[in-house]
Amino acid sequence: FTGSAFGSAAIWQYESLKSRVQTYFEEARADWMDKMRPQKRGDFRKQVNSWWNSLTEGQRAVTGIIAANAFVFCLWRLPGMRRIMFTYFTSNPSSKALCSPMLLSTFSHFSLFHMAANMYVLWSFSSSIVSLLGCEQFIAVYLSAGVISTFVSYVAKMATGRFEPSLGA
Repeated sequence: FTGSAFGSAAIWQYESLKSRVQTYFEEARADWMDKMRPQKRGDFRKQVNSWWNSLTEGQRAVTGIIAANAFVFCLWRLPGMRRIMFTYFTSNPSSKALCSPMLLSTFSHFSLFHMAANMYVLWSFSSSIVSLLGCEQFIAVYLSAGVISTFVSYVAKMATGRFEPSLGA
């Protein structure tokens, strides 16, 4: 998984760089068209754009991770989703589904405080780590760390003989 994550991140990074270079040259050629484009309407949209543009690249990357964690947290609160959540969003070495929970359990949190604390820490160091690694490599590290820590959890559960499900990485 880690090799695939970093390989995909390298391809994504290459394509992003290629797109930015192409955009730069297209904007240089079509600079005069900016005056002819209609202005965006709506105060809410302007506020969201202003907020988004004020974020660092790291904070933008983490915003998606935080949204995914919040979405999974909300799914845990829906009674109809409990069976699916226990099957795919908890790590348990005795489960029939072994591989997908290794990744999906990374986004599971049972307590709002636990999720909020994790996301705050992630948000606080995101700018520095993304400036060091790049957005794509940071996401590969995040996902790989989740899978590897779940694997270590599987090994620890097998060694101790405790096969109860657990949330998170």
